[in-house]
Amino acid sequence: MAEAEEEVAPTEKQQPQLSSSPSGPEDSQPAVVRSEGAEERPKEDGAAQCGPGGLHVEPTLDQFKIRRFFVLRPGTLNQAIKDVEALVNKEADGSVHGMWLMAEVDHWNNEKERLVLITDNTLLVFKYDFMMFQCEQIQKISLNFIDRISYGTFSFPKRSLLQREGEGVRIFWDRLREPSFSSRWNPFATDFPFITFTYHPVRNISDTFAALCDIQNFREKLKDAAQKAHTMKPVPGKANGVLVLNQQIHIDAYVGAMSFLGNQNKLGYSMARGNIGF
Repeated sequence: MAEAEEEVAPTEKQQPQLSSSPSGPEDSQPAVVRSEGAEERPKEDGAAQCGPGGLHVEPTLDQFKIRRFFVLRPGTLNQAIKDVEALVNKEADGSVHGMWLMAEVDHWNNEKERLVLITDNTLLVFKYDFMMFQCEQIQKISLNFIDRISYGTFSFPKRSLLQREGEGVRIFWDRLREPSFSSRWNPFATDFPFITFTYHPVRNISDTFAALCDIQNFREKLKDAAQKAHTMKPVPGKANGVLVLNQQIHIDAYVGAMSFLGNQNKLGYSMARGNIGF
């Protein structure tokens, strides 16, 4: 893993050097503006509600499933934001322009919960454990290496048994390098010159989370930040500028039994899982 100080590499992965605050989520201050819908979220999330005559209305199955995400627990999101912002290198990365909660989709169609930050110079992707309140991995992508952003619906090979609804965004930073054959068939490969995001399942829980999970806003902010980075720090021998394309996002996977089971059970998310937990 390359050190965070090295700017020559377009993408870097490293383990965070700072630990999260031991005080837990109770001591955190609100980091996002709460709307009226967000204040009443515990009732909307599936808590028992009183109907006419004082009768209790049982939560629906979908509401129950949504409540299991640890990111929805009171104070959890604010603590996570505090922790990941503490890991930003102000000298190398610059100031933070925005933060999003999204799901990364890998080359085998596996979903993974991610916190994503855009700074002056870097796109930061955090693997954060919302249960233990600690950042497990950081991926850094230099904005001046990003050369293409595509967005649209997902597509699979004709004979593939997989399918995925919704839209996504894919960011490329080396258009001249194609993934090797071994990487395509290795479910744990991380040397792809692109990264793909889609909506987080909790995006409809409140206006606050709708804004935090808005991949369209993320796409616009990333395009502007990358264009500015190309102007300020052009890469020698590399065409400057960012090409934005509206096209399908292709995932070259066919059977994907592992991704089917993982996505159905949300194994890539920090969730309550019966008496075992995440």
